[in-house]
Amino acid sequence: MACFDWADWPADELLDVRLCDLRVHIDGTWLEAMAGQIHRELGRRDLRLKPHFWLSDEWFSPDGVPGVALPFYLAHPRLMRLERKQMLAVEGGSRTDCLKLMRHEVGHAIQHGFQLHRRRKWQQIFGKASVKYPEHYRPNPASKRFVEHLDGWYAQAHPVEDFAETFAVWLKARSNWEERYAGWPALRKLEYVEELMTELAGIKPTVRSRTKPYSLSRLRFTLRTHYRRKRERFTIGYSEMHDRDLRRLFSDDSKYRRRPAAAAFLRQNRREIRELVANWSGEYIFTLDQILKEMIGRCRELKLRLTKNERDTKLDFAIMLTVHTIQYLHRGREWHPM
Repeated sequence: MACFDWADWPADELLDVRLCDLRVHIDGTWLEAMAGQIHRELGRRDLRLKPHFWLSDEWFSPDGVPGVALPFYLAHPRLMRLERKQMLAVEGGSRTDCLKLMRHEVGHAIQHGFQLHRRRKWQQIFGKASVKYPEHYRPNPASKRFVEHLDGWYAQAHPVEDFAETFAVWLKARSNWEERYAGWPALRKLEYVEELMTELAGIKPTVRSRTKPYSLSRLRFTLRTHYRRKRERFTIGYSEMHDRDLRRLFSDDSKYRRRPAAAAFLRQNRREIRELVANWSGEYIFTLDQILKEMIGRCRELKLRLTKNERDTKLDFAIMLTVHTIQYLHRGREWHPM
């Protein structure tokens, strides 16, 4: 059994460990069972591509490789706790979420293994894989041209993500996609995936590379550096001032001087509010927390206080935060390829 000397270290010491020195593996962890579940799902469809899995710093399936990288933190409970502390959430940290992400990434692996993006009909259905990845994308939450699998209307980001999301919906047993997407233009994409996978059943993939790009053993930067870079990616740098909306909900009028301070109230309810908005919008909790931090700071500087009961204030503030989040989405959602 592996010995993880760092498992009981305080976070500040653990952050100075290099990723390559964590020495965690998929074998013997719950991830091994998750990978086995995916292989069984593919086997039931007689798909002969058996993707290999390895640990890296994030979720991805690299071009030209019919395999999937999994984030290192999922391989040990202590690392999952650190991830939550650093990023406020653990992406793929539950069995359900892990399988959802795996099915998405396996969609990429299938595309790579059979070079599906070279097919004319695939391009007609999803678009060209050669289209440049956007720095931002503008999702339309009401669109019925895309399936809904991962949060954030991820299928709308790029043609290859559209395929991976469609494949993930198709692969899941008992997803009832025929009924769920009846009448949607997205149904045509699902029907094409069904047709395509039936054609590929029993056939070995064209690309069989077992390479593991950016494997954990090759990543020589520390956890501290990793999380600094990761937080920079998810920090939105919100430039608009929130004062007008904050003053509509709170007040600095002396008649409210005995009411709770808005900044203290938002700090106390911060977790509940951001999770409520995240569940609806699909936005990353870390990003929402950045907006909340700025709003709390402004409430403190403006000496704002509650003007109504706490229950109504909490709901009204969640709605306000949701509106700001949707405005951010339609300005252009930051692109994080997976």
